[in-house]
Amino acid sequence: MTTIDDKTAAEAFRRLVGHLQMRSDAQNVDLMGLAGFCRNCLADWVSEASDGALDRKAAREAIYGMPYDAWKADQPEATPEQLARMDASLALNERLRAKA
Repeated sequence: MTTIDDKTAAEAFRRLVGHLQMRSDAQNVDLMGLAGFCRNCLADWVSEASDGALDRKAAREAIYGMPYDAWKADQPEATPEQLARMDASLALNERLRAKA
């Protein structure tokens, strides 16, 4: 994506992360079920893009705004329906990647 300059993209990214930190009621399993990605995915992408400057744990803490274990402890267990939607969404991700 070359139509958005790095400064604008960075500011939008910071707003996205802040929004996800504010909306802890939006569970990762629901994000996965609807959009095929979640906070953990975003943290993995940050870690990968950092060329080793941020390991997975540090990237998750940056995305969550707290240690991941603390955030996860406050989240309810996923329901079977949520898990089924997530699995279907992940399968769609794979089909779309295969077409790309």
